[in-house]
Amino acid sequence: MGDELVFYTHPQSRGRIARWMLEEVGAPYRTEILEYGGSMKSPAYLAVNPMGKVPAIRHGDTVVTEGAAICAYLADAFPEAGLAPPVGDKARGPYYRWLFFGAGPVESCMMTKMLKFDTSGKELQVGFGSVESVAGALEAALEKTDYFAGDRFTAADVYLGSQLGWATQWGAMEVRPAIAAYLERITARPAAVRAKEIDDKLVPAPAAS
Repeated sequence: MGDELVFYTHPQSRGRIARWMLEEVGAPYRTEILEYGGSMKSPAYLAVNPMGKVPAIRHGDTVVTEGAAICAYLADAFPEAGLAPPVGDKARGPYYRWLFFGAGPVESCMMTKMLKFDTSGKELQVGFGSVESVAGALEAALEKTDYFAGDRFTAADVYLGSQLGWATQWGAMEVRPAIAAYLERITARPAAVRAKEIDDKLVPAPAAS
């Protein structure tokens, strides 16, 4: 098997983030489509991810789960793709900051809003503060730079940009001008378009009524 790269996913999942990242990297990979409640909970897949969730990747003997971790791992595993600032580069700080801002405050506030949890008056207890403060932080960053790590597109944009696309599409975050312009920029990338086309074709057809 060597260093074969295997991608475990479902086309209607956060696996779309990892798919985009894989297309940006450009390395050959094999896809295994798993089904909710079926193969996703099989003993074979639980040996890969005990959570029984996607996405996950296996690169040789290395298994990585969680969207942000997959993006960070692939950026470092394939440095020739230029998707992470080199160690020692001053952009490495913003890169880490915004990649994990996406995995923390953005993920939390997005799901809180979509599931209609009321956290008003509890801003000190919840890690993200408020949806408005998260959106404001993102907007302020994107008013200064084209991408979250500065003037270069990185894995942080794949992960955080994917989340912002969902959040604005489903009403979990308002579409502010700087965020809208950013999303238009990154979703036009060839790898983003290619990844979307691949996953859209894999979405199961609706069952006949």
